[in-house]
Amino acid sequence: MTSPIALSALSPGGQLSQTFLRLGTSRHFRSIFLSTSSLVSRNSLSTSSSRSTSTFSTQQQLRNFTQSRSKMVTNNGAWIKAAKSHPFVVEPAPVWTPEANEILVKNHAVAINPVDGSLQAAGWWPLNYPTMLGQDVAGVVAAVGPGVTSFKVGERVVGHAVGMATKRDQDNAFQEYTILQTNMTAALPDNISFEKACVLPLALSTAACALYQETHLKLQLPTVPPQKPTGKTFIVWGGASAVGSNAIQLAVNSGYEVITTASPKNFEYTKKLGASQVFDYASPTVQDDLINAMKGKTSAGALDCIGGAPQGILQQVLAKSEGVKGVASTKRGWPDPPEGVVMYSIFGTTLKDNFVGKAIYNDFLPAALKAGTYVPAPEPIIVGKGLDKIQEAVDLVKKGVSAAKLVVTL
Repeated sequence: MTSPIALSALSPGGQLSQTFLRLGTSRHFRSIFLSTSSLVSRNSLSTSSSRSTSTFSTQQQLRNFTQSRSKMVTNNGAWIKAAKSHPFVVEPAPVWTPEANEILVKNHAVAINPVDGSLQAAGWWPLNYPTMLGQDVAGVVAAVGPGVTSFKVGERVVGHAVGMATKRDQDNAFQEYTILQTNMTAALPDNISFEKACVLPLALSTAACALYQETHLKLQLPTVPPQKPTGKTFIVWGGASAVGSNAIQLAVNSGYEVITTASPKNFEYTKKLGASQVFDYASPTVQDDLINAMKGKTSAGALDCIGGAPQGILQQVLAKSEGVKGVASTKRGWPDPPEGVVMYSIFGTTLKDNFVGKAIYNDFLPAALKAGTYVPAPEPIIVGKGLDKIQEAVDLVKKGVSAAKLVVTL
């Protein structure tokens, strides 16, 4: 006896419409994900065992089969209706179709970044309204695009949603289903929760852009196990910040000694991440402390995770140090650097278009998380569950957090 199950089939517009297939007995009612790179089920598609998946072209699969669960899938998002509008409005969104080099992820947790609040309040970045925001995602693969073999349906993942760069609604995090690029997505070990994992993406990407891109500091890439010591020292200003927490770990796994700054309450935190020395960023002697710490060492450059006065301090420290004299900063507006010192601005999504994205998210992070040589940091603080908690979390971030990141579960 057979039972009807609703399946989503691709419509010409690229979203998901409904069709119905009979998949056999009631055991098929369990949660089954479908992929555009595979058939729904051998038994549901053919009465002959000789009819294999190779019989069907990718185009035929895209036309005829779903990339969703075996029950009807819906999506909702936290929308911004117009520039500077408040609050987010939770309303339906399409169930997106992944294209080549993309996957569709059912989000289980999303993290909040300061940029989310500033984009909502000031509208300083051109966006196509109504739209959604958010960049940090952890969840389960619901579908894969044509030709994607590096991820499979049902796999746990963490990834960087790059809608701020693409201006596509499907690429934003603040919704139940998000499209991720495969080179910006990492497989997630079972022992790491979605809540912990989702703190990583934007901060990890920003740090990686600064450290590894050919247009920036060009450090050697991280490996598992960590690279052998290079004998060079990297400075991170703001080691307890989200970007700093990732920069310390990346640099250590790349074979560099790390000196950082933090408030005294976060000294031990940054040392656990791998920093060899930590200095109080509020100390009136911090510039001299860093200059003295660099004596006899070879600089690999520096990363400013805060902006403002630290930019000038790092300029002076590197001007008086041997080695690389480049400072990458998460903020613009730095003073004119001394002769020989070079400043670099960072945009945390540019690695999606070069070798760094794959090197970090595909080649390094999954193995490092599994080996324990890289940990999700900073710690998550869960604000609540559901898209209606996004606005509360964004507002709380504006008030400031230290050595932590706010998370909403879905």
